Amino acid sequence: MLTTALGAAWLLLAPVALWFLIRGRALARVAAVLGLGLLEAGTIVLTPSRPAPVEVVASPVTPAVRPAPAPAVCAERRPVPSHARIAGSHLTLAWTAAPDECGTALVMLRHKGRKLRVWVHEGPLDGHHTGVRTAPVRVTGGQATVRLAVDVPPRTRTLDGRTDEVIPH
Repeated sequence: MLTTALGAAWLLLAPVALWFLIRGRALARVAAVLGLGLLEAGTIVLTPSRPAPVEVVASPVTPAVRPAPAPAVCAERRPVPSHARIAGSHLTLAWTAAPDECGTALVMLRHKGRKLRVWVHEGPLDGHHTGVRTAPVRVTGGQATVRLAVDVPPRTRTLDGRTDEVIPH
């Protein structure tokens, strides 16, 4: 019952308090902040510290619930991008997809002048590497692609970080 009353208070009082925060005078703004603080405190007090455990009972009709299998770890690879394209604020890298292509790739970018060096890694990566981004890999028609947000000047050349060879556009 208290949670229903608290939910109704959030629905009714929160928009009014926000209105007073934006348009109200000084005293109304103080009252709005106090009201929102009280609503938040009530929410924290009524939130259970730990969810109640769910007991699964197996019956002869329904089988016992089994845990989901662990996701398969893909093989470690270092794909070489066959082409790269910078369009606006996004970089798209593409390479030939493997039969056991990973769902994510680790990409490291280093920008200096008008050169953008790119390293792509799939699978587990040992150690700690700064600037590594995890990006989803999309596979269509035998080609894997990754799209990343970048902030580089126009006409920046994309280079393979391992060989310093230009990746064609």
